[in-house]
Amino acid sequence: MVDDPEAFGAIAAANALSDVYAMGGRPITALSIAAVPDRDFPPEWTAAIFRGGAGKLREAGCALLGGHTVRDPEIKFGYAVTGIVEEAALLTNAGARPGDILVLTKPLGTGVIATAQKNARAPEVSIAASTLSMSRLNRIPAEMARRYAAHAATDITGFGLIGHGLGLARESRVGLEIDTQALPLLPGARELAQESQSGGLKANRRQFESKVDEEPGTDPALVTLAYDPQTSGGLLLSVPEDRAKALLLELTEARRIGRAVATTPGRIVLRA
Repeated sequence: MVDDPEAFGAIAAANALSDVYAMGGRPITALSIAAVPDRDFPPEWTAAIFRGGAGKLREAGCALLGGHTVRDPEIKFGYAVTGIVEEAALLTNAGARPGDILVLTKPLGTGVIATAQKNARAPEVSIAASTLSMSRLNRIPAEMARRYAAHAATDITGFGLIGHGLGLARESRVGLEIDTQALPLLPGARELAQESQSGGLKANRRQFESKVDEEPGTDPALVTLAYDPQTSGGLLLSVPEDRAKALLLELTEARRIGRAVATTPGRIVLRA
């Protein structure tokens, strides 16, 4: 995803912690899981990866208990995270209600930017913005979700906004209407969308498009980005309409992207 090893470690940590935050929890402990090449991989790179991850765990107030490291031709790094949450505060993807406002807390585009970067097509401003976004914890959005009594939440990762949104729609037995023009995007993502599609993006489209309806005139680039697999993406929150405005005033980078509806349960409609 990135060339800088310390940023790589920080992103891996933020990505692992996100699953706990998406359920309204607080991370408590973590175990590292690392596969490190034994050739052409300087020890200082390995140290930087662990340093980046440890820094992000400290930011989250999460204790690193240990871990396991093996040799492997391809670098792999992550954490197994344990968290706690009071039962009354537990967030799942099954509680959305018709009329709820959909809020997305991070911009889309990490997948297309990473693909463009591998092909030397990504502008530096896009790479920098994507790295910063992926490194950012979902801690504060999770706190805001609890404070404003969100009905449901999910984090947006490998299945993209569409895939994870469909999971929320299915489990909550509602439909989702998404305003594509309201989607927050990383710099350059819209321009890179059509020529920098990963295999994961194409697989998401094949898997989910039968449950997605597009209005005529919907921008193809925005549709593509709705399927884009995200690394350490934001939270998709389903928030009561009377509380959404206050939440958005506190989460200044979050955007209102649509609403839950009683019609078309288990489906997504992309509005132009």
